Amino acid sequence: MPVKVFYTSVSGSKEIKKRQQQILDVLSSKKVEFEAIDISQDSNTKDEMRKMANDATALPPQICNGNEHCGNYEAFLEAIENEQLEAFLKLKKE
Repeated sequence: MPVKVFYTSVSGSKEIKKRQQQILDVLSSKKVEFEAIDISQDSNTKDEMRKMANDATALPPQICNGNEHCGNYEAFLEAIENEQLEAFLKLKKE
């Protein structure tokens, strides 16, 4: 499962929760295999997410394919609107 979705289960922001859920719902509906990684369980995971995003202040949700950062919620939404989800997720065609 190369696609990773970094999220937090502990957030006071309804917007972050909504965005995270939307990403998980879309990936599930498109049958994209992914791993949901909760950054609130381990500060090292949050550091890993920010390092992959190349942004010391990056907030969840962030999406990666393996160790390659794909983007954040806004980039994900844009990819869906442009029907470029596979390219955004850096999925290899079989």
